[in-house]
Amino acid sequence: MRRCLMSVALLLAGLCVTAASLPTERSAARYGPRAVALFREWNQLLGKLQGADERQKLAEVNQFFNRRILYREDIDNWGVQDYWATPLEMFGKGAGDCEDFSIGKYISLLVLGVSPDKLRITYVKARIGGPDSTISQAHMVLAYYPTPSAEPQILDSLVTSIEPASQRTDLLPVFSFNAQGLWVGNRSSNVSKLTRWRQVMDKMKNEGFTF
Repeated sequence: MRRCLMSVALLLAGLCVTAASLPTERSAARYGPRAVALFREWNQLLGKLQGADERQKLAEVNQFFNRRILYREDIDNWGVQDYWATPLEMFGKGAGDCEDFSIGKYISLLVLGVSPDKLRITYVKARIGGPDSTISQAHMVLAYYPTPSAEPQILDSLVTSIEPASQRTDLLPVFSFNAQGLWVGNRSSNVSKLTRWRQVMDKMKNEGFTF
């Protein structure tokens, strides 16, 4: 996806995710040896974090994807302008762009038992060159809400640290979503309107993820 520019199509479909578990290594093997190696590292990390507190889960999941996965645009990775990859597909390439990182982190935290109510994948306009810049680009991050009314913490593929939203003045939220809903400002609607989100979740089910 060119600088993470998303094309959002509208269709009606249903999906509900409340928990997640991983597929087998055999599913990773269909994407090649690199996918298997990264899947093993990922599986080991998630096993280690099962008893950790949520702050540690967030930090180590964020670090894993930002360090182990290269950032690469969809046109270079997949030959198309916009492609939402499953974690296994991303592992096969060893690379992904902003929505792939966000999806991978979201699924990882679901597997670790973090409530989906606390997680929203968020489409933003990112100001290039800092908060005072007038140049912006489409981007996607994962937002974590410790409580429903709390300020979200931002997990970003392009920034190593997890920072509160108030400190990310370079990001302008447009809409957010998880498996339970779609939000534009304070208005919520049916997440099934996001076709690409439905498609990537269906692909993951076919790979052996359970929700």
